[in-house]
Parts: sequence; C-alpha cells; structure tokens
Amino acid sequence: MIAPQLDTEILFADHGRNALSEKRNLGNCPQGFDFVFEFKQKGPLNGCADIEHKTPNKKHPGVVAVKIALIIPRSYSGPSRSFYDYRFYSEFLFSKKQFSYLLAIPTLIALTPKHHEVRVFDEHVEEIDFNWVPDLVGISARTMFARRAYEISDDYRQRGVKTVLGGIHPSMCMDEAMTHCDTVVSGEAEQVWPVLLQDAEKGQLQPSYKADSLVDLTQYPTPNRNNLNHKNYLMDVVQTTKGCPFRCEFCSVYAYDGNRVRHKSVKQIIDEIKEIGQIKHGFDKKKSIFFADDNMIANKKFALELFHALEPLGLNWSCQASINLAQDETLLHAMRRGGCGSVFIGLESIDDNNLSQMNKGVNLKHDYSESIAKIQATGILVHASFIVGYEGDSQTTFDQLIDFIDQTNLLGPVINILTPFPGTLLFERMHKEGRILHQDWNKYNSNHVVFKPLSMSAEELLAGHKRIIQAIYSFDAIWKRLNHYWKIDFWNASNRHDPIKFKYRLLFALRLTTLLLSTNFPRSRFILRLLPKIFQSRVRISSILPLMAFNAYAFQEPVD
Repeated sequence: MIAPQLDTEILFADHGRNALSEKRNLGNCPQGFDFVFEFKQKGPLNGCADIEHKTPNKKHPGVVAVKIALIIPRSYSGPSRSFYDYRFYSEFLFSKKQFSYLLAIPTLIALTPKHHEVRVFDEHVEEIDFNWVPDLVGISARTMFARRAYEISDDYRQRGVKTVLGGIHPSMCMDEAMTHCDTVVSGEAEQVWPVLLQDAEKGQLQPSYKADSLVDLTQYPTPNRNNLNHKNYLMDVVQTTKGCPFRCEFCSVYAYDGNRVRHKSVKQIIDEIKEIGQIKHGFDKKKSIFFADDNMIANKKFALELFHALEPLGLNWSCQASINLAQDETLLHAMRRGGCGSVFIGLESIDDNNLSQMNKGVNLKHDYSESIAKIQATGILVHASFIVGYEGDSQTTFDQLIDFIDQTNLLGPVINILTPFPGTLLFERMHKEGRILHQDWNKYNSNHVVFKPLSMSAEELLAGHKRIIQAIYSFDAIWKRLNHYWKIDFWNASNRHDPIKFKYRLLFALRLTTLLLSTNFPRSRFILRLLPKIFQSRVRISSILPLMAFNAYAFQEPVD
C-alpha cells in the first residue's frame, strides 16, 4: 500500500522491498531504500577502498574519521508530473519544502559512530555539493528513481570514489546494480551498515553485504534526524513496525520485510516522538507525523496499546492500514482519540475477480462504501488507492470506478497504473509470460504502462487512466467533494484540536489571487468560488492544496 502525501506524506510510504526473507534474488528491483557508499582512494587495494590516508580524529585518537555523504536522489525526471512528485507544492509555496524525508537516512546516521563526519543531500530541496569531497557516500533510492541513483553513483566512480548500492532496488537487481557500483548491500541496513563502516575504516570494503536475518526493532537506536535541515520538511516520519501478514501480488513488502510483523516497544516510539518535538522546524504549526508502517494495524493488540499511549501527546498524524480497520470499533475509536486525522487504505479494485488475482482476500470480505462511511464517521479521513490494468478491467470498469469515487466522496484517491515492480509475484508472473515491455525504471512510477495488458492495448489503458484522473480531479469534481465535507463540518474536531492560524489562511488566499490572471480558466473559476470560504473555520486549507496538485497532475498543468 502506498500512502498519499496529503495533510499528513500526504505522504507516500515506501512499498517495495527485497526478497531477503525468502533468501532469493530476482535480479531486478522494486521500490525501497537504496544506499550507495563511496570511498575516496589513492589507489586500488585488492579491490577495496583505501581510506587510511585520512587524518585520525583528534577527539578519538587511534580511529579513522570518515567523511560520509548520504544522498536522496530526486524522484522525478523531465517535465511530466505524477502522483508521487511534489513540484506543484514547491511552485505554489515559492519554496523547496518537501512533505518529508526518507527515514532510511536518519536510520543510517543513528548507526554511524560519532567520530565520523556526516552530511545529507536531498536533491528535492538542494543540490549535491560535489565540491565537498567525502570518503563515503550513501545514496538512497527507490525503483522509480534508481536511474538517477545510478547516475550519481557513476559520477562519483568517475571521480575515483568507491560506491556501494543497497536497499530494495539493488537487492532485487544485484547484477544490474553492480554495473554501477563497487559493492552491493542486500537487506535491512541495521545489521549491515556498522560492519560495512568497520571494513571501510580498515580499507577492506567487500564486494557485497547481506543481512542474515530480519532485525529485532527493539534492539536498534532511534533514527538520528539532527543532520536533516528540518526547515525543508513539513512533517516527520516514524516507523513503528515492519512486515505485513498479507501477500498481495503487486506488492513487495512481504518479500523485504517478511510476513511476520515486528515492532518497536511503545516506549521507544513515544520517546522518539518526544525527541522529534524538541527539534526546531522553522515554522509555527503543530507538528504532524506520518507513520510509515505498511499496515499500522497488522498487530492489533500492539496498535491499540500504541494508540492509547499517543493520546496524551496531542499529535496530528496519519498512517496506512487495511480495510478491516472498519470491523474493529474499539481500535478505530482509539486511533482517532490518539490523534489520527487520516488513513490511507489500498482498496485497489472494485472488481472481485481482480481482487482475487491480486491475492487481496482481506478486501473481498468488506463492503467498501460501508467501511469508508464507518471509518469517516469517527472523524478519520479515508484516502484510498486503486490500481487499473488488471485482467478484469475494461472501459466499463473505469466508468464504474469514477462513479464509485463520486458516490463515496473519496477526497484524494490515488489511481495507479498496474506496475510489475521486480521482487513482486506480479513481476515473476509477467516475466514468465513475456509481458514486461522494458526496464526503464524512470517509467516504473505507476504513471506509465510498462507491460502488455491482456484485456486492452497499452494505449487504451493509458487513455483510460487519464480519463479517470481527469474526471475525479477536474475542478468541478474537486469542488463537489470539498463541499460535501464542508457541509457536514467534517474537520470540526481537527480545527478545534489543531486550528489553522489566520495568517496562514491569509497567505493562502493571497497566493490564490496571484493565479487568477492565468489562462487556466477552470482553476480561476475554482479559486473565485473558494476565496470567500478560506476564512471559514470548517475549511481545512491543508486539504485543498493536494487536490490542486492532483489536478495539475491530471491535466499536466504547471503553476503560473
């Protein structure tokens, strides 16, 4: 399940992982965290990096101080927009602010001994400073920006720097990754990173590192966010669990994190959140948190304990969960009292045959409309994702999906084109059937057709996807859904708990007025209808901007 990055990363959480838990390597790669570590060297040393020329750290005599750069590559290329890039927000806000960061980076920093020097470069908010020469560089990547990760890695190798690629993409495509680096890391970083650093200090970096088992989350330190520039991010990310009990065909979470749900202790999580609360963020707003668990209610007993512990903190948070949340009223109400404002649920399809083929059995047991209504009755907004392109889809089912979204008033649904990420059962099946069209990872962003559909042509699928998103994200459709939530005063509790200050409403209104003179007449009409409502307490302005961004994606319109 991928979470929307709205009021909360709305945020999109990481989906793909690797096949570590099953001790298999498919030679290809889905979404996840990749790390590239690069070592400056005077010359080769048995194929390993030589960093013994480094000056010992004065504060730590006898140890080698390694300069480490950790890099987050940009997640988009070219002018084309998708659900998963945030350029609209940067353009609208005249800022490079991102919703959030990849949690992999502070996780690595926490595992790095203090005598090393660490800098972080997030290409979404800053350029990589190639003038600063590190001894070790880490690059975090997912499938959709693996190519950019490779470009950065290749650039450093040309500068005489050793590189190490790790995370979901290289774990699934080790052979491919090794053509762009010197060392591949497979599996969760918690076990591997400390060993890799020790080898690097000794000039004995190995060709590959692989985690032997899935980590015990209670045994590792809190992610260290001190090296991040928090003024660049609107919210923080916390992960409480890893693993998912489901085995959906299109998802690789189970392959990387396993089917057994592992969790931190409740005390660890509360301490981590309190630590985040002490960080100065440069803006005057109650801090929001996105819980990046693939399914936050996978262990319901643990989830209930956590929700009770979160209640006194007064947070505004969002998460991902499965549709069976609606069945458990105790859990649902505890989630709301604990501060949950929105939940992202992978509904995936309204066709039962598609759900069966996806191995999405949990969804077959629930009436979507009833479940959505039940969850939203508590004040938790439901964001949902759908996949188009399965064998059961047709032009008729596309129309049915548009009608379903209209009838249920789902505010910000994400519509993905079926994408066979390597490491998934779907990739295996389509590879065997000879239906994978190419491995241009830039296009593995759920916005392109990268396989041969059976029930229609690739062009028809692409056109159908465009028809859906333009229907649900036209400004008239957005207005209709927003008006529904305003009429029932849906955000009443949120506005009392976390009121939006007048100055932010004023700034938002002023920015909207600057767009009125553009040639985008539907948007101008929408803004004219919206402006009189901006200062009404029932209007949650943080729910509006993501919808405008989705409209820009659907119609590929820039911000003027």
